[in-house]
Amino acid sequence: MSYPDPSYFGDSGEVSGTFRPAGAEPDLRFATGGGASYLATGASTDGRFGLYRWDMATAPTGPGPHFHRTMSESFFVLSGTVRLYDGAGWRSATAGDFLYVPPGGIHGFRNESGEPASMLILFAPGAPREAYFEGIRDVPSMSEEEKAAFYLRHDNIWVDG
Repeated sequence: MSYPDPSYFGDSGEVSGTFRPAGAEPDLRFATGGGASYLATGASTDGRFGLYRWDMATAPTGPGPHFHRTMSESFFVLSGTVRLYDGAGWRSATAGDFLYVPPGGIHGFRNESGEPASMLILFAPGAPREAYFEGIRDVPSMSEEEKAAFYLRHDNIWVDG
């Protein structure tokens, strides 16, 4: 493994960092009371990765087993207890636990604890996941054909698990 090809060719560096304070409001609020913070989108990282903070309220929530063909997904639990599906089974994960899932790896997550939970979700490369996150609110009102097209457009392939 080697370093990737350079993508910056200046001689002195540049001021280009993006800071988001801990108290910033989430970019997306969920009906269940949680929210998603778009820490680094694929658009803001030139497609290198996408990093999101996923805050879950006390109501059970989260996607069942699925996989992606185009990207890996990683989970790092910040607080609470999150059920993570690693393809073989569901595991209870707590602060500091981490799960990496390569493209094609079956995974899912849920908060079933009755308590708030929070985690970081990292996608690589950085796909436009914001449209998926914002669109899942409309899934219950979609026809089966619309759901299938929505999930296909956002590289979500559901499986039994």
